[in-house]
Amino acid sequence: MDTNQYLEVFIDESKEHLQSCNENLLALEQSPHDLAIVNEIFRNAHTLKGMSATMGFEDLADLTHKMENVLDAIRNEKITVTPEILDVVFESVDHLEAMIDDIANGGDGKHDVTATVAKLKHIENGEPFNGVDQSTEELSVNEHKSSDEALHYDEFELTVIQQSHEQDFNTFEIAVHLREDCLLKAARVFMVFDILEKLGDVIKSSPTVEKLEEEEFDNDFYVALVTKDSASDVQKKLLKVSEVENVTVTNIDYQKLAKQEVAVTVVEEVSPQPVVQNTTTKSVAPKTNANKASEKKPSHTSSKTIRVNIERLDILMNLFEELVIDRGRLQSIASELNHSELNETVERMSRISGDLQNIILTMRMVPVETVFNRFPKMVRQLTRDLHKKVHLEIIGAETELDRTVIDELGDPLVHLIRNALDHGIENPEIRKAAGKPEEGKVVLRAYHSGNHVFIELEDDGAGINREKVLEKAISRGIVSAESAESLTDNQVNELILASGFSTADVISDISGRGVGLDVVKSTIESLGGNITIDSTEGRGSLFSVQLPLTLSIISVMLVEIEKEIYAIPLSSIIETSIIRKSDIMNAHNQKVIDFRGKVVPLVFLEEIFEVPRNETTEEEFHSVVLVRKGEKMAGLVVDSFIGQQEIVLKSLGNYLTNVFAISGATILGNGKVALIIDCNSLIK
Repeated sequence: MDTNQYLEVFIDESKEHLQSCNENLLALEQSPHDLAIVNEIFRNAHTLKGMSATMGFEDLADLTHKMENVLDAIRNEKITVTPEILDVVFESVDHLEAMIDDIANGGDGKHDVTATVAKLKHIENGEPFNGVDQSTEELSVNEHKSSDEALHYDEFELTVIQQSHEQDFNTFEIAVHLREDCLLKAARVFMVFDILEKLGDVIKSSPTVEKLEEEEFDNDFYVALVTKDSASDVQKKLLKVSEVENVTVTNIDYQKLAKQEVAVTVVEEVSPQPVVQNTTTKSVAPKTNANKASEKKPSHTSSKTIRVNIERLDILMNLFEELVIDRGRLQSIASELNHSELNETVERMSRISGDLQNIILTMRMVPVETVFNRFPKMVRQLTRDLHKKVHLEIIGAETELDRTVIDELGDPLVHLIRNALDHGIENPEIRKAAGKPEEGKVVLRAYHSGNHVFIELEDDGAGINREKVLEKAISRGIVSAESAESLTDNQVNELILASGFSTADVISDISGRGVGLDVVKSTIESLGGNITIDSTEGRGSLFSVQLPLTLSIISVMLVEIEKEIYAIPLSSIIETSIIRKSDIMNAHNQKVIDFRGKVVPLVFLEEIFEVPRNETTEEEFHSVVLVRKGEKMAGLVVDSFIGQQEIVLKSLGNYLTNVFAISGATILGNGKVALIIDCNSLIK
């Protein structure tokens, strides 16, 4: 079967199931006795296993199967949930995510998961688990267990056992113990299997046949056999093999296995068979679990959404952007001709295209939840690594942002959270000594405000030490000792966003290598946003990121310099002003103005963009657009203001990359091209 056409769907759905696993595992850690959560995780894992097997990704299916066995043991209350066990399950999910990512990138999804599989097997066998990493070999050598613990059956094997019972065959679990001084264990295993195959069919062995052949076991191995012979006959025949010290033959308790099958069948939503229904009524515990699972599971209603590839939406957006440009052109022509019917038609077209614009922009909006939902698991792992206690609270995850912004947002937030946990939140002992609760609090908040989305990360940790930051900044030459004294607290806080800056006493794997926050700053600014820091030493910090709702259609002010038209994003503009030439002053070889008591540097755009002038005129007044970047301001000097307009942001293409202070271009209604000014580049 050609499965390539289903690959994208498989990848998307696999990621959804893994995300659900992560969320439910975190919930399970808070409520370790809630079997309904275990059933939900089991259902996700089981679906993923089936999908992987269908698509031919056997490694993925195999690891999921191993994880599923552990979950099965948990829900059947054979093992109790502990943080160490959840660590291993989380580790398995991490591997599965890596495999899916590999497949999404064109790989085959193969990954070395030997150590994790060994841990899962260890847990599945119910052996005491302390989280210490053990190799497969160590585990296999230390296997000492009864056949009841050693052999676990999948659905196919259970079906074979069931049918054997129905046809009056005997099914045995056989434990074989070789003598301690046995030299040729593989040969004895061969002889045992030779006898067993003459007696009937071997369903399963533990360890596997491959491991038995390679002598990867101690002195015990276990076999499940279907035969017409009696238990005593089987035992006597096997004891005739030399160096076999002991043989235990027990009947397979089919009823016990059937109960497990019932639980699996109900949770998987397979159409119940009559036999299963009868068994369910006799079984109290599995029925309770199944009821909980059915309560937890959402009802299957008809889906009212479809998946659309983001590339198709991008194409639609590009086409619509062309339409917006043509709309501007039509409006311009209509105003020139002043024809009533044409005006009416253009107005109607403008109204409809406005509605269409809203719909298309809404289609591209996705909740920030898609980024936020990866953080609870990350915080859990970091708190365990750092031996800290941290409670993460997420507020406003339903807030929507353009998909383009969302895709770029993940990495900066990861840096901020890692920084908050490593440098912000103190150790429990230090917090206790400072009169704080041992458990630190980190709040990740998102909300709309005007045409922007704000994402804030607040912690109640140690805050930023002003003296320490200044000392490091002076030693690195970022600021001079003289100017350091005049910096405000916010200006000092923003120094930690400088490239290569780190106040960490000890460089750790979490952060402190000075490669974190400057990346955050540059990424946020490349998205047209900005970041501010508010911190109080001893009480915590607040990192606030301001982002535009969408990147493609923005509101700008059009300005003119000589005959050229430029667009300045409204999001950067504070206000416009007309100043007298005599009001311009000089400070440190920089022309400045006094704007309401604040010294604001002037930037003459005609000099920056080298605009040629036909004739030089001395104007008494200058038109100035006051723009800001965080707390900093600048006045952009232009010839005249044209007015506000919504424009379509177009990139300059591959031939014009890294053009200073220009973030893109747009096509105006009259067909002319206007360059869009990147105000952040002009403010130092």
